[in-house]
Amino acid sequence: MFNSRSRYYKTPTDSYLTADGMEVVLVRFPMRERPPLRGYHPRQEGQRLDQIAAHFLKDATRAWQLCDANGVLSPDALAARQLIGIPTKK
Repeated sequence: MFNSRSRYYKTPTDSYLTADGMEVVLVRFPMRERPPLRGYHPRQEGQRLDQIAAHFLKDATRAWQLCDANGVLSPDALAARQLIGIPTKK
């Protein structure tokens, strides 16, 4: 269902049958354990999460790992934070 690099790749799913008989596959709410942090990055004015991920995680598409490390589901939730927790390398 998801690309192997997606944060939802191994997330369990459930099926739901609608009143008209159509099956809908749902992804369960992802409650993940927060990974250990190697430190915090003071976010600069205008700095995006993909830029931070590219620098520290060596892959801009891994910005979702910053969300996991900071205990948020959405990148927008990190927008107001001045300190961004950086997870340890896997």
